[in-house]
Amino acid sequence: MPAENETQKVEAVLREHALSYPGAHEDFPWGHRAMKVNDKTFLFMTVEGEKLNLSAKLPDSKDAALTLPFTEPTEYGLGKSGWVTAHFEAAAQVPVPVIKAWIDESYRAIAPKKLVSQLPERGTTVPGPASKPSKPVAAKRGASPSARAGAATRKATAPVKKAATKVAAPVKKAARKVVAPVKKAAKKVVAQVKSAAKKAAARVQSVARQVAKKVPAAAKKVAPTRKAAAPARGKRTPAAAPKRARRS
Repeated sequence: MPAENETQKVEAVLREHALSYPGAHEDFPWGHRAMKVNDKTFLFMTVEGEKLNLSAKLPDSKDAALTLPFTEPTEYGLGKSGWVTAHFEAAAQVPVPVIKAWIDESYRAIAPKKLVSQLPERGTTVPGPASKPSKPVAAKRGASPSARAGAATRKATAPVKKAATKVAAPVKKAARKVVAPVKKAAKKVVAQVKSAAKKAAARVQSVARQVAKKVPAAAKKVAPTRKAAAPARGKRTPAAAPKRARRS
């Protein structure tokens, strides 16, 4: 068997984490890996070479998650129900802690309440093979679970946003350098085309004026001679009277 690439290793870590939840099992509908609980999917994952695509249901942190450059609402109308899809070109781009938090939120949204009750409260360490027990984080009074989940997601995704901004800055700068000479050349070509069009239009107008002057003169030369009117039908033309001879 060929050796696993880095993306497949990351997928294995996320798979193991998802299967650590109560009642979680694996299925392959349509050839894609799906993590299910009670026969309902809470995580989709696909690997194509170095690329990793995954989808999870995020009813609490959907808005914060969609601000990230690698996310979009899940297709087939699932985005309206809180599903978010993430696309990664390489394993190094995958923020594993963030994805684990998404898996936790998605599982809690899909699993029956009996299974969810077996999990530690939100705000504690995300359950999984590599996690260790920790003390619950005290939540602020008056903060709703959705607000706390959104805050946790924003805090976890802040480094990713910062890294994305650093990557985007040199790309934009390089793009401007490439686009600037193209714009300059395009303006020059447009100016040349306009100038040629003006010259051509002036030439056409000049020729048209010359033709307009010559046409009346030529028409006079070629004017047809006037023909005699034809006799009306049924009428005879009177014969010319014979001339009388002069007497000598």
